[in-house]
Parts: sequence; C-alpha cells; structure tokens
Amino acid sequence: MRGRQKSPEPFRIEPVFQPRIWGARSLAPFFPEKTNLAEPIGEAWLTGVDCRVANGPFARKTLGEAWREMLVEWRGSDFRRPSDFPLLVKFLFPNDKLSIQVHPDDAYASVHERAAGGRGKTEVWYVVSAEPAARLMAGLKPGVTKEAFRQALNSQNLEDLFQSHEVHAGDTFFIPAGTPHTIGPGMILCEVQQYSDLTYRVYDYGRVDAYGKPRELHVEKALAVMNFASGSSAKTFPLAYKRKDVDISLLAACKYFAVERWLVSLPLHWKSDAESFGIFVVLSGRGKFAWKEGSSDFRFGECWLFPESLSQFALLPDEPTNLLHVDIPYLPSLEEDLEMLGYQEAAILRTVFT
Repeated sequence: MRGRQKSPEPFRIEPVFQPRIWGARSLAPFFPEKTNLAEPIGEAWLTGVDCRVANGPFARKTLGEAWREMLVEWRGSDFRRPSDFPLLVKFLFPNDKLSIQVHPDDAYASVHERAAGGRGKTEVWYVVSAEPAARLMAGLKPGVTKEAFRQALNSQNLEDLFQSHEVHAGDTFFIPAGTPHTIGPGMILCEVQQYSDLTYRVYDYGRVDAYGKPRELHVEKALAVMNFASGSSAKTFPLAYKRKDVDISLLAACKYFAVERWLVSLPLHWKSDAESFGIFVVLSGRGKFAWKEGSSDFRFGECWLFPESLSQFALLPDEPTNLLHVDIPYLPSLEEDLEMLGYQEAAILRTVFT
C-alpha cells in the first residue's frame, strides 16, 4: 500500500465491544443493535487497533494495520517514524461501580510494565449523559496519606477518603496518571486516553466473575504510583469560544491529547492547521462530511479519523450536531490561540505539558 495510497480522506472506524463485569446489557441509543445482551458490555473501543476501518483505501483493514501503512500525510509530521497508534477513545457504559483503581505514569510503566507496552495512562472523561444523582469519585481528599489509605482499605471504608462528584451531562473530568478513581452507574462517558490498558485495582467491592472468582487486585503497585500530594479537583471547566460557524469548548489538554467539544448547527467550512491526524466522535446529530474528492454521511455514535493533510473540509449537519474533536496538540500554537483569546489559563496548560 505504501506509495500507492489515494489522496488522504476521512474514514469511519467500527467499534469493538468489551465485556465488563460492571457493564450494561443495552447500549441503546448509541448502538441500538446492542440490546438484551447475553453478557454485560462495559466499553465500546472506538480507536482500538483491532477496530476495522469501514471505508476508504484502508477499508476492511484493522486500524493497527492501516496506521502502519499510512504515509506521513495521513498521520502527521509528529509520526514520521514508526510508532504505535497513540490514542484510545471509547464509550463507557457502567451499570455498576467500577473497581477503585489507579493508572501508572510513563516513568513507572517503562520500568515495571514493559511487557504490557511500557506506557502509562492519563485520561479524560466527557459525560455524554447522566441520570439524576449519578456520581463518580476522582482524587483523594487533601491530607490523605498512604498509611490512612491502607487503614481504610483494611476496614473497607475507602470511599470516605475520596472526592465525590455529582455528574451531569456535559461535565468533564481530567484524570492524570496516579489519580485514584472509580465511576458509578447511571451515566455514559466518552473517554480519551493514552493508548494503554494498564489498570491497578485496589478494591472491587467483593465481586466475583462468572466462575465465582474475584478479580485480581494490585494493591502494592497501586500504592507505589498513587498521587497522595494533590488535593485538586478532577473536574475541569471548558474554555469556550466561537470560531467560524461553530461553538468550540476546549475541555482538556495535556501533552498526550487535546479534547474539544464542537456544537455545529449551520454548514461549516473548515480550514485546518493541525499538526497531526484528528478524531471526531459524533455524540448527537447527523449530517455529511465533505472534502474535495468525496463525501460521506455520519450519524451519532460514530468515530471518524481525519488525516493531517486534509486541510479543508465541510461539516454539513442535518440537525444540530454535537461532536468531540480529539488530536495531539502542538503546544506553542495552542498557547498562542488561548492568549489571543485573552485566557490566562494558557500559563496553567504549560505546567501540564512539561
């Protein structure tokens, strides 16, 4: 395929569904064919390397295969050298509490988890929908020590040490590696993360799997990577601005990813200055993507990859459309944009990127 690729064009990625003990037996309305499921599904991986490309020159290949064959015009100048696909985007469908858990950072994973890829896991959650009183826990209360955490674990009172958040549609929570957390039922989340599946479970509420066995815990590893110093809230507050005919909110940004919410009601003709490929996740609405050499319909629940070199395209909504746009940011241009808009938060973002 190298050297014979057509001009870069967007393509849709088919999801892969992951059974989870805490998952749901219906994924409607996002996936209306996934109802009355025999086993609970907790996650729909939208950019897993085993996901299939639905259209375009890489159709029927896995995303991992397509990524290896793409020229730099698709991937972006940051990916000239061979590398793994860097972003995992997924929907979460919790029908029960997840385990209390934490993820390692790159430094720890590169030493202790080489067999699992050696990458840590920083992530962000966008709340797509939430039932009344839905809650999650992220981060410890100020002053909690490792010793206090051990004691609470032994007495099964861990939740008392956490910052608890009531969850509403449109909320965003940024979870750096080292932040202990759990998610409760009654919500649908879109998660963007480093491409890593490293999770250290601390407590699993006494659950057992289909064979009557408890899931593995990783208490010592979790305590080794857990951040006890930070008492800051995981909830973020969007930086909103209007550009062309789209309302954009920057939800979260770090050196691994930047996530924006786009609200589009009118035809949008976009000129991109991106330094890398981009991902669109359609949260509501439907319409058409159009570019110089083609077009394709989209609907809510879909995930699309846009090549870096596709500098101009149109988004033509049939109805008001809500999307997440995900890419890997180039820090200087991101800071420049924010400072031009008058946001002092650019200085805060510098500390996240470094």
